[in-house]
Amino acid sequence: VNVFLLGVTGYLLSTLLGKRELYSPEDCLPGTQLPIADAPRDGATHVWLQGRPLFPPYPADTESVLFGMGCFWCSENLFMRLRRGIFSTAVGYAGGVSPNPTYQEVCGGKTNHAEVVKVVYKHGEVSFEELLHKFWEEHDPTTRNRQGNDFGTPYRSAIYYYTQEQRVLAEKTKQEFQELLKKKGVDDLISTEILPAGEFYYAESYHQQYDARGNQGYCGLRPTGARFSATR
Repeated sequence: VNVFLLGVTGYLLSTLLGKRELYSPEDCLPGTQLPIADAPRDGATHVWLQGRPLFPPYPADTESVLFGMGCFWCSENLFMRLRRGIFSTAVGYAGGVSPNPTYQEVCGGKTNHAEVVKVVYKHGEVSFEELLHKFWEEHDPTTRNRQGNDFGTPYRSAIYYYTQEQRVLAEKTKQEFQELLKKKGVDDLISTEILPAGEFYYAESYHQQYDARGNQGYCGLRPTGARFSATR
């Protein structure tokens, strides 16, 4: 018996199994009180929406929401390229415990964070309900802690809202999309968590607007094919 291979196999299995469920807060990594070294700094601007700030303050006619749809490269690419209403986007980590986590720590699962895209939108140009429709339609919200080949709690489906109006609309469209899934023969329940937005930690600079940096080719999103347009 190859003891080394057994050890490696055991480690990989424990890592993968550990990422299937959130850890209790006391078992999460301690994190740090300082921003991670590779995170963007104040004054950083958007690569695709050139000149737009990644950091607040944002214009008074904007609102923000955090969407978790699996790999944040894919979800940011989806929203930053919408034809109207998007002021800025950024990717990062939210919904977890450990402050200022690194990408490697989040991927390990022991920070309880989800990969998310922060969408800053002009509510006079695009409605929050339109953004929610895009959110539901462009990934599979029924695959718990997984999206395509991306596996584990960091890739869970999530909406982290900033206002009660956003919460109400998120719950409403969730129910509507569940009915649309049933009409397509999908009986699996939506697993998306809908919670108040806590602290948002910016991911490393090389993750920001990843596809706009010439890294196109990978997309882990797995849409179900159900669409709100079928009801209109």
